[in-house]
Amino acid sequence: MTTSETAVPEPSPEQAALFARVRRMMLVAGLTTALAICAVLIAVGYRLFKSEGRATEPVGDVTATLPRAAKIVATGVAGDRLVVTLDIGGITEIRTFDVHSLKPAGKLKFANEP
Repeated sequence: MTTSETAVPEPSPEQAALFARVRRMMLVAGLTTALAICAVLIAVGYRLFKSEGRATEPVGDVTATLPRAAKIVATGVAGDRLVVTLDIGGITEIRTFDVHSLKPAGKLKFANEP
């Protein structure tokens, strides 16, 4: 044996089992990390391709009819919804529309108890 070589003793059976367990745990951790990165990339790609379709669809002119004597009290945007608050003869009503297609999404009426 030369001076540049160091003697490495053979691992005991307990040490060999520990090394094998550590290798297995590292393999599981590496595969889990790779799977998580793939999931994130797929989610980002899905969002990018899904949002592209919305930007290319023209909406055109839309006319929303309101009941007689209805007054628009307030308007606003919440997420992907256009919110319009109406006063219809003393009754408050909130109508929501999809921002991208301007189609009605919902209606909420408020009335006083008798």
